[in-house]
Parts: sequence; structure tokens; C-alpha cells
Amino acid sequence: MLDYTSLKLIWWLLVVVLLIGFAIMDGHDMGVGTLLPFVGRTDDERRVVLNTVGPHWEGNQVWFVTAGGAIFAAWPLVYATAFSGFYFALMAVLWAMFFRPVGFEYRSKVADPRWRTAWDWGLFVGGAVPALVFGVAIGNVITGVPFHFEDSMLPVYTGSFWGLFSPFTLLCGLTSLTLLVFHGANYLQLRTEAEIAGRARKAGLISGMALLLVFTVAGLMVAQMSGYVITSVVEPGEAVSPLGKTVIQQAGAWLGNYRVYPLTVLLTVLAYGSVVLALFASFVRRPGLAFVGSALACVGIILTAGAAIFPFVLPSSTNPSHSLTVWDCVSSRRTLNIMFWVALVMTPIVVTYTSWAYRVMRGKVTVADVQSRGKALY
Repeated sequence: MLDYTSLKLIWWLLVVVLLIGFAIMDGHDMGVGTLLPFVGRTDDERRVVLNTVGPHWEGNQVWFVTAGGAIFAAWPLVYATAFSGFYFALMAVLWAMFFRPVGFEYRSKVADPRWRTAWDWGLFVGGAVPALVFGVAIGNVITGVPFHFEDSMLPVYTGSFWGLFSPFTLLCGLTSLTLLVFHGANYLQLRTEAEIAGRARKAGLISGMALLLVFTVAGLMVAQMSGYVITSVVEPGEAVSPLGKTVIQQAGAWLGNYRVYPLTVLLTVLAYGSVVLALFASFVRRPGLAFVGSALACVGIILTAGAAIFPFVLPSSTNPSHSLTVWDCVSSRRTLNIMFWVALVMTPIVVTYTSWAYRVMRGKVTVADVQSRGKALY
């Protein structure tokens, strides 16, 4: 059995990996849905766009479901606190995502142009709203969430739905949205041709440059804001209470890990370098390389944020000492150990069947395909 400290770190890494997998796999689906009304001008073109992700979008949501399940099992206090505090925001995400299965399945069942246009915009909402809200949620984690614990460890959220949206958190939302639109545009370039690929290329160049701008501004704001620092002794190998530490807010604290561990700066270099690589590849019409670049940008941006706030998982702005960290928000050692071995077996299986599915369904989707196969396609 692995020691408790190692298990806590491993599960922090595994949750981050699941979030990265969700951003890369389901993220390009959301990006494609967001671009649907803009890169497809005719009904056949929009059907082409839908069918680039048609065989995979349901499977890609496994990453979303698994990430939520992993947080529930590995970090139960984070799950209880965040899902109750962000309840209405998460409901907005779920209601927006409802448009996706219904839109995919029923959009092309009725020939009425008004029906199809309505579902096109429904799929746009199903892609854009979750992408925006997920970024807003990360922004709130960075600024601190207004919650505290009662003596019985019942989490009490003292914020409001509209309080989630500040200039900084909206900027984080725009970073997430432009990242996934950029990723989706690169995927469309890879899977389509002619006019659709050209419009996707233009959308990718615009969203990629916008991503560089908003990510940079967000980073500058993080450098100026107050972060959180643990000032008491930490016992990472013990089962400790979230209430048994002292935390203070300190200006520039979120840059502390970068000062102590200079190599973490490479994560930010990866983020910027991958976006630039993807932009260059798109400009010279190398869609495969552009897609790889935007996928690496997802890795770099998520890890940049994760490295900045580590070991915090959910900082409390109401009572900083009640903040949840990697060391004190976790399940028991036995639970983490059992889950580790399950993840060690299941993760390669998920990656293998996903890779196989993409290999089988590789190639361009064309207008001729959707016209010849009729109702066999979305």
C-alpha cells in the first residue's frame, strides 16, 4: 500500500489529468458546437460540422463524468462545498448541456429550416455556456470562494450566483471559451475541407490571438492579487482536519511556487509556446499540427493554474484557515489506495478504446457524404 502523502499527491495529479482529458476531448466538441452557426453557412455544411464530432461526443463526456466522480471519491469535502456553493452555476451548465444530446439526435429529423436553425443555436449554447462557466469557476477558485465550516464540518456558502461573476472571473471564463473555440477550430480544419475548413482556419486564428491576449491579462491580474499561504506546520502524511491549520492572504502569493520551484515556469512556456505553434501551423495550413498545438495549450494552461495555487484546492475567502488543500480534503488512505489501482487499470482502457474509435472514424467529412448518406448521419 502506498503511503498517504504519495496517494494525496497522486490523486491531485490524477484529477488534473482528468480535467486536462476533459478539456482536450470534450473541449473540442464544445468548440465545434460554439462555431457551428458561423462556419456552416448552408444546412449541408452545418451537418458536415456536426458529423465531425458525431461519432465521439458522447464518449468524450466520459472525461467529464469521471472527473466529477473522482472529485466526489477522492476529495469529498471539495465536492460537497463546491457543488453546493456553485449549485446554480452548475445547473446552468447542465441545462445548457441538455441541448447537446437532443440537438444532435433531433436537429436533422425535421426538414423545417426554422427547426434546424433553432437547434443550431441550441448546440451553440451547449458548447459556449459550459466553456465559459468552467473558466469562471476556476477564476473563483483563484480569488477564493466565500465559504466556511460549522463545528459539525457542514460547509456554509455565503456568496450568491451573481457574485461569481467579477471582471477577473469573467476574464478566466473568456480564457476558457477562447481556448476551446481555438481547439475546436483546429479540429474542424483537420476533419473538413474547402469553404468550411477555410472558415474554421480563420476562426482559429482569431480565437488563438484572443486567447493569447486574455490569458496574458489574466496572468498579470493574478500577479497583482492576494493569494493564500499556509503559515502553520503541515503534516502531509497524516489524516488532518481542514480546520487545524492557519492560512493568511498575501499579495503575490500565487507566484510563490514559481519562485520556489523555478522549473514550473516551463508550464507557462508550454502554454504560450503551444498556442504560438498552433497559430503558426494553422497559418501554414498544417491542421494536424495545429490540433496537437491547441491540445498542448490545454495542458499548459491548466497546469499553469494548478501549479500556482498548489497545495490549495478550494481557498476560502470568508475564513482563509478553512481553505481546503491537497493535504486535508481527501478521503481515507484505504479509499485512495483502492481507487488508485482501479484508475491504473481503467485509464489505459479508456485511452485505448478512445484512440481506436478516432482511428476508425478518421478522415474528412464532406458535403457529398452527408448528401449521399441522408438520415444515416446527424
